[in-house]
Order: sequence, then C-alpha cells, then structure tokens
Amino acid sequence: MLTGFAWENGRLSKLAPDEVARAAWFDLENATPDEVAFVTRHTGLPLPGHADLTGIETSSRLTSDGPVLTMSTPIVTRSPEGLQAGVCGFVLSPGRLVTLRYTPSLLFQQFASQPHAIAAPEAAYIFAALLEAIVDRLADALETLRGELDQLSHQIFHHRLAGKARATEMELQAMMITLGRSYDSISFLRDSQLGLARLAPYAAAAAWVPKTVRQRLDSVLQDVSSLNEYSTHLTDKVQFLQDSTLGLINIAQNALIKVLTIVSIAGIPPTLIAGIYGMNFHDIPELSWRYGYGYAWGAMLLSAVLPILWFRKKGWL
Repeated sequence: MLTGFAWENGRLSKLAPDEVARAAWFDLENATPDEVAFVTRHTGLPLPGHADLTGIETSSRLTSDGPVLTMSTPIVTRSPEGLQAGVCGFVLSPGRLVTLRYTPSLLFQQFASQPHAIAAPEAAYIFAALLEAIVDRLADALETLRGELDQLSHQIFHHRLAGKARATEMELQAMMITLGRSYDSISFLRDSQLGLARLAPYAAAAAWVPKTVRQRLDSVLQDVSSLNEYSTHLTDKVQFLQDSTLGLINIAQNALIKVLTIVSIAGIPPTLIAGIYGMNFHDIPELSWRYGYGYAWGAMLLSAVLPILWFRKKGWL
C-alpha cells in the first residue's frame, strides 16, 4: 500500500491517489512491485528490498550514496497477541523521505493526523518528527510493561500476605507465561532502541541536514539512552520475578513431597502391625483374645496418629 503526504497549511496532509507523485513523504506498507517502481520513478531514489532491511550489521542498516541516506531499524507493532517485532526502512534525501514497512503500524497511520513540531516542509524535519513519535511510542510501551510487572509482583508477594499463602499450579503457570511474554516484549523494544541509537547520529552527521534537525536528532538519542536504562531495569525485574515464581514452584513441590513423606511414614507402623497379625501361624498369643480384632485396630490407628502428632509438635506439618 502506497500513501503520500505533503506539507499543506502548516501540517502534513494525506494526498489523493492521483496526487501522490508530488508527496514529500512516501509511506510504503507491504508495497507491490508496481508501487515500488512508481516511487523510484518519481523520486529517483533506489529503494532497498526486505532482505536489505533485515541485516543486523551496521554496514547493512546504514548506507549513503551522496546526499541520499538509506537506513533501517527494528520497530515494534502491537497485535491482538501483544507486541511484535518488525522492520522499517528510511530513504532520506534533501527533498524526499520514503519509509518502507512490512507490518501494519498504528503509529504511522496516526502520525500524519496529529500536530507535530515540523518547522519546514523538508524531508529531514518530517524524518526527525517521525523518530520522535517512535521514541514516544516505545516509552508508552515500556510504561505499560511496568504496570503489568507491578501487578504481577503484587500478585506474587503482597497477595500472599493478604491470606492466600499458596498459588495453584494454574496460577504459577500463568505467571511464567506472562513473564515470558514480558521478556519478549522488552527484547523487541531493546532491538528498536538499539536501531534508533545508531540511526539518529548517522542521519545527524549528514552535511546537508539542517542544524535544528541535528539538535532534534541529538535529543532523540538522549531519549533512547534513557529508555535503554529503563529497559535494563525492567529486564532485571522480570528476572527477579521469574526467580521468585520458580521459588514458589519449588516450595509447592517440596510441600507436596513433605506431605507424601509424612503419609508414607505414618502408614508404616499400621502396615507392620497388620502384617504381624495377618501371619498364618497357630501359636499367636493374641489369636484367642476376645477383643483381639479391636486391639489390632486400635494399635494400628494409634501408631498412625502418634507420628502425625509428633510432626505437628516439631512444626514439620
């Protein structure tokens, strides 16, 4: 899908299909070969393919050909299943900006409809404002993750103090799944932050980029640095909560083993008594007792209860 935007009346405006050729910003989402050829023909800019954008080395993500900068960075998109990783390419020249995406992104859809601090209808200003919007969205995602982790921490610790001492197997399993998804989300966000941390100074180093844009890109880099520190904090918190949840699982397993051990120990004396009086020997002293049956039952019950009382007195139960 090809969408074109132009600077009109102090803001970005989405252009009609027959006016796309005059756009200052071309946004390509899962573009067809015809759409790529159209943009290349009207801008004169070579556009990278998907394989060119997904490289992880800096030399693949950041290249230049004269004044034309070709850059790519991982981005994060939200789906019903949660945060998903994607990639976005930027082709920036003094007159045009082209973005290439392969996953839908609400950020790009909303960007043009919102007011931005774009001082001039130049591609560099649009590019800087777009990076600022991406950083804002990353910060919002980190804040959402922090709220989810705080809620999970309350469930693991404070909820236990309120009277619910043990978590069920399903609860513990749900906690581990939540922590796993949170770790994945933080990993996606860190990849995007790392990409922006490389991309912003690279674009700012271009000689033709206006000074005010360089200042804004420097501000983007500072914001990304603070987000990296916060991501590290959230990663540590996820690890701590994961260790705590595994500790609860171990405690639950140990409690189960302890109960089974106590039951087995309490069952040994009755089994021994029943075995003794179940032997088929004629010369058993208690064989002719009138209350021998009741005596055997009483001895077995007493031998089972006494160990349990002893364990409770010692605090093992």
